[in-house]
Amino acid sequence: GTAALIWNEIIREKVTNFIMNQSKEQRILNFVLQNAVRGDPCSVVDTIDKYCSQKEWAMNVGNEKGKILDKTVEEVNPSVALELGTYCGYSAVRISRLLKAGARLLTVEFNPEFAAIAKQMIEFAGVQDKVKLLEGPSEEIIPQLKKKYEVDTLDLVFLDHWKDRYTPDTILLQECNLLRKGSVLLADNVIFPGAPDFLNYVRKSPHFQCTNYPSHLEYMQVEDAMEKAVFLG
Repeated sequence: GTAALIWNEIIREKVTNFIMNQSKEQRILNFVLQNAVRGDPCSVVDTIDKYCSQKEWAMNVGNEKGKILDKTVEEVNPSVALELGTYCGYSAVRISRLLKAGARLLTVEFNPEFAAIAKQMIEFAGVQDKVKLLEGPSEEIIPQLKKKYEVDTLDLVFLDHWKDRYTPDTILLQECNLLRKGSVLLADNVIFPGAPDFLNYVRKSPHFQCTNYPSHLEYMQVEDAMEKAVFLG
């Protein structure tokens, strides 16, 4: 798995970026703009999956783990959801297409280039009314959610950013009183690349009830999993 990632993410990508004079993320967006149906979030999701499974690997949640994400969104039926790590907007589009009327998703992206791509992806999918993209570090944005973005508590949190931020950001969500009894955290990539500190924290905490969903790394046959942690108060 590591060797395949190094090949896809570092060597192949850098060579292609140099030859084409654009980033992989821009190529994904261009492929969507040319091949997906505007205003159809399902078409956008399917088109990204097609590109990333057939042309260039990318760190979206992907379709296999995407089904676990879908099921969680449908079960929680959130009014307010938070995503940490927007990347190209794949999961923001995937989540928002399942949100009920009046519900909203706040998605946080640290990388300004990714945020710019995601903004276009979200608008092309036609879900911009449900999604607010917040640009900056998660540790700065989380404490602002209540006052600046009028969040009382979060019904669902999808963690898919830097793995070493999973635990501190979970603690920050608790300290800022953004979790209520029944709030659900869903974390991606807990096996590969792995988030052992997070698993150790939520599984040992009396405040969380955890469920593990074994799966595979997006667009590969590498073992991975998602972890659902329900906040007990």
